Amino acid sequence: MKILLAEDDLKLLRHLAAGLREAGHTVDCAQDGAEARWAAENSEYDALALDIMMPQLDGVTLVRGLRRRGLTAPIIFITARGEVRDRVAGLDAGADDYLVKPFSLDELLARLRALARRQRGGTTHLLRVGDLELDLTSHTVRRGQQEIELTNREFALLEFLAQTSPKTVSKTAIVEYVWDQHFDGGTNVVNVYINYLRSKIDRPGEPSLIRTVRGVGFALAAPDAS
Repeated sequence: MKILLAEDDLKLLRHLAAGLREAGHTVDCAQDGAEARWAAENSEYDALALDIMMPQLDGVTLVRGLRRRGLTAPIIFITARGEVRDRVAGLDAGADDYLVKPFSLDELLARLRALARRQRGGTTHLLRVGDLELDLTSHTVRRGQQEIELTNREFALLEFLAQTSPKTVSKTAIVEYVWDQHFDGGTNVVNVYINYLRSKIDRPGEPSLIRTVRGVGFALAAPDAS
């Protein structure tokens, strides 16, 4: 998932961002509400995790404005304000979930997975393309009966391709999802990681599951998909 994380406590922000990245997610960080609003309006995210008490623009006002502008990505508040009235105000503003500090990173990850399942319109934690299966909870990949070991970055790339399958996605979209917004897209790292994936998920003598669409990007599709 590509996540926008907004928190004015720099130590907590770094801790949460590191944990989310270690779990395989791409994270953009903001330290105040204005910075978070700019990021949300200029990039697409799978989920937003926002503090409420932030400088320049508080989280509740931020969420109300983003929802009015048509943002549909799931939003979770992470805040020390745990009174019932605070929870009600946050949820009524347009948030999908509310997590009170202190909390464990594992709980935040679990809630983000739940929001992602809800956003996909179901309860499944599995993505399937042909006989390729990704388990988004355990971060495991299987093709048929064979389990495939991937790094977190490889998994994030394969997850993005599976979510968009069988559509073609551009290198720019891949960079924005799998790497952070400051990544240098002029390098050939996308091609390098596509080759890493092909070497792991493809079978000898069979067509690659990852197709190269010249001048456009890449697509993950079952061999018999049109």
